[in-house]
Amino acid sequence: MAFALPFPSLPKRYQPAAVWSLYVIGLCPGVWYFYLAATGGLGFNPVKDFEHLLGIWALRFLCLGLLVTPLRDLFNINLIAYRRALGLIAFYYVLAHFTVYLVLDRGLILGSIAGDILKRPYIMLGMAGLLMLIPLALTSNRWSIRRLGSRWNTLHKLAYLVLIVGVLHFVLARKSITLEPVFYISTMVVLLGYRLVRPVIMARKRARKTQSSATNIRRHVSN
Repeated sequence: MAFALPFPSLPKRYQPAAVWSLYVIGLCPGVWYFYLAATGGLGFNPVKDFEHLLGIWALRFLCLGLLVTPLRDLFNINLIAYRRALGLIAFYYVLAHFTVYLVLDRGLILGSIAGDILKRPYIMLGMAGLLMLIPLALTSNRWSIRRLGSRWNTLHKLAYLVLIVGVLHFVLARKSITLEPVFYISTMVVLLGYRLVRPVIMARKRARKTQSSATNIRRHVSN
């Protein structure tokens, strides 16, 4: 049975400032890692470490974006106003991750990139994730929502596939199943598994609400 936590909503007039604060805070790790990489603070292989850290934060924000719906459904914590920002921050990290790979790691040498893709299929998975994120980022605005209508929801379900591809890319890149890959695999299973059972959960929730309303009406009439 779902239960509600007291979680007061931020007044709407403050939400734009809160969203912009989320962008600033969310992108701070990337800026900090760029500084460390530029100043020799990332150790022996700063390019690879920088690339890896950007990818990790992309995965984190992908998971946070998909966590918004379960939090609202199950705990009445409504963070919908911040979901678009979470998704866009994830996109920026993926784009930065890919840019570091192309420019700093491979030096924009097409032959080297092609050979790397053939030798390491997980790179192709990462590229597929980026390509799927591009239309999601481009349509993350109110104009697109109005223009696309119900097709917008269908398009943005690509986020589920992006998460699957992202986790596979991460696990295959690590070449071993340690605690960190297990955590992201488990998180992916929970987030996507919830989508499968969500129709049943929401139907039961609506039924309980209807029953409660009917009970309150009967009590009011009897009084």
